[in-house]
Amino acid sequence: MNERQGDEQDRFRDPLVSLYELAAEDIYVVCPRCGHRAVNCPQPDDSRWVASWPRRLTCPACAYSASWSPRGSEVSSWNGPLDPFFHLPLWLRAQCCGGHTLWAFNRTHLDILSGYIGARLRERGPAPGGMTLVARLPNWLKAANNRDELLRVISRLSASID
Repeated sequence: MNERQGDEQDRFRDPLVSLYELAAEDIYVVCPRCGHRAVNCPQPDDSRWVASWPRRLTCPACAYSASWSPRGSEVSSWNGPLDPFFHLPLWLRAQCCGGHTLWAFNRTHLDILSGYIGARLRERGPAPGGMTLVARLPNWLKAANNRDELLRVISRLSASID
């Protein structure tokens, strides 16, 4: 491997995605019936807003299923370890770094976090308003002294969906 390749492997470029875009994929949650991994699947419609797409929750372990569709007064929470649609605990979550909770919606989310945390050089993109996932990461997740623990936790979470 030449020096340039090593630089590229240690570099992270913000992919300029938001949590909303990550929700266009399946979200892994804890099944409310049996506690196993359930899948919250988007059902894309004509809306360009992912947050308003209907969703279908299914659990392969116990056959639990539920549907979600947006209601006018319903408020979603997009900044914590709960699914923003069904308000169930995310499957990909773990305590680490002195009591903080690391969480992710899905494999893509974990891969972005892993790439960012593992990189020595982190480049943010020119996204307007700072609304990308990377731009909104909390300081404890960005801290170099938490890097090893975070990467171990991400590896463990990744193994839970393989």
